[in-house]
Amino acid sequence: MSLLILNKREVSQLLSMPKCIELMEAALASLARGEVVLPLRPVIRIPDTNNFFGVMPAYSGALKAIGAKLISVFPANHGTALASHQGAVALFDGSNGCLLSLMDAASITAIRTAAVSGVATKLLARKDASTVTILGSGVQARTHIDAMLAARPFQHVIVWSRDPKHAHALVESASKDHQVAFEVAGDRAAAVGHADVICTVTASREPVLEGTWLRDGTHINAVGASVPTARELDTAAVTRSRVFVDCRESALNEAGELIIPMKKGKFAASDIVAEIGELLTGAAKGRRSEHEITLFKSLGVAVEDLACAQWLYERARADSVGTTVEF
Repeated sequence: MSLLILNKREVSQLLSMPKCIELMEAALASLARGEVVLPLRPVIRIPDTNNFFGVMPAYSGALKAIGAKLISVFPANHGTALASHQGAVALFDGSNGCLLSLMDAASITAIRTAAVSGVATKLLARKDASTVTILGSGVQARTHIDAMLAARPFQHVIVWSRDPKHAHALVESASKDHQVAFEVAGDRAAAVGHADVICTVTASREPVLEGTWLRDGTHINAVGASVPTARELDTAAVTRSRVFVDCRESALNEAGELIIPMKKGKFAASDIVAEIGELLTGAAKGRRSEHEITLFKSLGVAVEDLACAQWLYERARADSVGTTVEF
């Protein structure tokens, strides 16, 4: 049996942000139509650390594919030579069960997570949105700049980071690829107050975004926290917003932004307006006015990785990219 292996460079070479946004729209719509089997991801928490190892399996009838992402998350790797998210995506043929490919998970995660935020921004941000604020300066901050500018014609990007050097380095890198106005913010509240769209992409376990800073009409993509005990948004930011998610089951079991307010009686499961896929299929409606605040809580679900892997496999074979081994 031949096995195709794609490394980080090859994944990034093949999978552009506009293409990934298109793939995520199709994957999330398929999830909303009930064409995907998506169990909750089992997670092993490494004792006495903030690190964990997760397995994210999915089956897609529309793609006729099975897959799983095996991923380690070590937040302390931020700022080192190692990525905080490392692992592999395994792609299987949904018709016969054959293992087809192993791909670098970190690069797929970096691109598809931002692409999903791009989908949410297309659907929920005000039509006249012109300024996006990025809270964070790591891998997801960089890909979120790409995704936001692929999703909407923003004119101004503000970056805030706890480490101003990291923020300046990010702006220097991004400005080489995008001809928009960039700014490094020293004051977080001011950066939020000037934003039409906010992306929180930090490794913080405590809120970095407060509801009192938000102005009417803002859209938020909350991305960085993915466990029940961590959150980037305070309760006020959540309760001021109409809340959308990628998957209800995942959000109610894993999203600290929602779970912590729920335990305090400030939020309920019924307060989730819709999954993003339901907006794509027309089963639910998104923004109702120019004044309301919308929040997309992103956790990342395995069908997103599966859709990327299936497309990458087909494209790599067509373009003779990657390494094929007998397995």
